[in-house]
This record gives sequence, structure tokens and C-alpha cells, in this order.
Amino acid sequence: MKIKKEQITPTKVTLTVTAEAAELTPLKETAVGRLGANTKVAGFRPGKAPANLIEKQLDPSVLQTEFLDAAVNQLFMAAVNHEKLRPVAQPNISVTKFVPFTTLEFTAEISVIGPVQLADYKRIKLAPKKAEVTAGEVQEVMNNLRSRSAERQTVSRAAKLKDEVTIDFTGTDATTGAEIAGGSAEGHKLVLGSHTLIPGFEEGLVGAKANETKDLALTFPKDYGSKDLQGRKVKFAVTVKEVQELTEPKLDDAFAATIGPFKTLSEAKANIKKDLSAERARENQVAYDNELVAKLVSKSTMEVPDFLVDEEITRIEEEEKRNVTYRGQTWQEHLDEEGVTAEEHRVRQRPAAEQRVKGGLVLAEVADQENITVSPEELEVRLMLIKNQYPDPAMQAELEKPESRRDINNRLMSEKTLDKLRAYATKS
Repeated sequence: MKIKKEQITPTKVTLTVTAEAAELTPLKETAVGRLGANTKVAGFRPGKAPANLIEKQLDPSVLQTEFLDAAVNQLFMAAVNHEKLRPVAQPNISVTKFVPFTTLEFTAEISVIGPVQLADYKRIKLAPKKAEVTAGEVQEVMNNLRSRSAERQTVSRAAKLKDEVTIDFTGTDATTGAEIAGGSAEGHKLVLGSHTLIPGFEEGLVGAKANETKDLALTFPKDYGSKDLQGRKVKFAVTVKEVQELTEPKLDDAFAATIGPFKTLSEAKANIKKDLSAERARENQVAYDNELVAKLVSKSTMEVPDFLVDEEITRIEEEEKRNVTYRGQTWQEHLDEEGVTAEEHRVRQRPAAEQRVKGGLVLAEVADQENITVSPEELEVRLMLIKNQYPDPAMQAELEKPESRRDINNRLMSEKTLDKLRAYATKS
């Protein structure tokens, strides 16, 4: 077999593969054997006749198709391994010459992972951040629990701070009058003074009574989550449906017993602090790992195929679409809220997607250099743990699929590789 490699770009390669009779004859015999399993030859049981007799019974075009499919696939994989390439997509293959079973030539255009020049990851240092929880944060949780447990009594007086109002509202652009996507709701419950909505909204309802309508001229904060709404002037037409006075329970041992298996308020606060600390530790760990990988990426050099980045953008958007659906919005409503087209949204995701792909590539290189592997036993244990979390038969079947097992295996590889990087990063 002869292989000619042409480097079109750092991430695109063309291979020209030529094979002669010596390589093709065994492949032809294999193709005849596969087809012969279902071919009847007089005097022989199916699949037991000599190859030369089976071949005479075969349609030449069927044999050639079977042969070419198998030969091109096998020779292509052999050429990729010989050239030590890492394809990331299905190749574009064209057969350029075929003399039946004696000469075969084809070209394959392949998107590949370019060379990765990994930085000295053993020298990258990063101190972990402690998971600290303040007394104020614990108290905030306690206050939220008290608010949820508050007794509610409908009143006819004007609303004041700490009352809960039920409202319908519609938000429109102050200049165009167009309705703001996601800026309307019916039957929305709001505690005045909770700072849940934008500045001025809750304050504007103080003094309003049930069945009263208020027009609020407000401006979205410059740091608002949706870029399209940052600094935007809007008008809200708000109808107050009901005003309720909240009577919060006393913060004592009796209240603690209503929110969990606690005998004292101190026990409840200690448990809240423990939960907050665990959550903060998880958040810190994710942030630490991201920063550590980002440092390694910034010090390494690599060429990333567009195909991998496009795939990652699609994954990011699919996750975002699930979140949007959960919030009760359509994807188009979300795009309108962001003020971008579908294509502009994809372009905006490219930097983050490229960073993720690069992170995966450097982790794979570290794993290779450190000889990190996942044993079949480790994979089965993790799979069993996940199955225990999802007893639904459909999910169990989904987890058994090869692609699911592969994803879990990759996740384990990343975890073990990150463990190694953390050890180097914190070693004095």
C-alpha cells in the first residue's frame, strides 16, 4: 500500500491511497466469504462451497460493491493509523482508479486535530479557594424560609413594603411601544421590598390597592442579564389583583422544628451552613478546574478544526434551549429578548465553544502523557451508580447505549486527569 499525504491546512489533510493485488486479494476473498454465506451452490450446504465456485454464482456488481466498501474502509483506517492522524469527522472519499481486484486508488479528505504543543503542566500553580459561608448568608436563608412560612391575610388597605401583591403586568418599549419579550405575566406574586424585579418596580407599587392599575416608567440596569435590555427605557402597565399582609413566624426553636428534624434554632442554622458550605465547595471546585484548564490552554498551542467547534456550539445551544423551554419561553422569544438572530447567536457562542474544545484537547494530551486510563471495572461501577439515580427503565436502556458508555468513560478520564493536574498545581 502506498500513501501520499498532502497537508491542506493544519486541520485538513488529503490522503491518496494506492493498493495492488497483494493487499486486495485477501480483501476480495473476505468479501466472497461474506456473500457466500447466503449463496446456494449445487451439492454444497450454504457457506460451505469453495470460494471459486461461490464467486461464479455472485453478481459481479454486487461483489464489487461489497469489496469496495470493505476495502476502502480498511485501507483508509490503515493509512490514518500509519500517518498517526486524528480524524474528527467522516472523510470525503473518492475512488479515482479501480481495476477489479488488482488495483485500487482513492483519495480521502479528512478534518483532523492538528498538532498540540502542550505546555509544561507540572509547573502550573494555582491555589484553591476556601469555601467560606458568612453568618449573613445563613441568616438570608433563614429569612427566606420565614417568608415562605408566613401567614397570609388579604387586606383592603394600600400595599406597603413586606406585603405580597398578586399582579398582572405588561412591559413595552418606551420609544416604540413594542411589547418586551418575556416582560409580561399574569397572577405573578411579588413581595414588595424583596428586590426581585428591576429597581423602581416594587417601590412603584407601594400605596396601590387591589384592582388598581399603575403605569411605571423604568429603565433596565446597565448590567442586566439580557444585553438587549441593558439601559433600555420601558413602561410597565401593572394591575394589582390582591394585597396580602404577611405575618412571619418568630425565629425560634419552634420554627426550626417546622423546617426539618431540628430541636433548636442553632441546629437548623448549623445544618444550613453545612449545606451552603458544600454547595460553595462544589462551585469553587468547578471554578478552580475551569481556571486551571484555562491556564494550561493559554500556555499551549493547537489548531482546532471548525467541525469540532461547530459541534460544541450546537451542544451549548441545545442546553440553552432546554433551559429556555423550562422557563416557558420559545427559542425565538429568547432570541428576540437577546436582540440577535439565530446565526448571530451561534457566532456569539464561538469563543466559549472553542475554549471548551481546546480544554478537552489539552486534557486528552495530559492523559496520554500521564498514561491515564479507565478500567472496565471503573466504568461499570460509575455506570451502576448513575443507574441507581435513574431507576426509570427508559433511562436505564439509554445508559446502556454505546454512546452513553463512551460519554461516561470520557467523563471519568477527565476527572482522573483533573485530579492529576490539581495535584501538580497545589504541590509546593
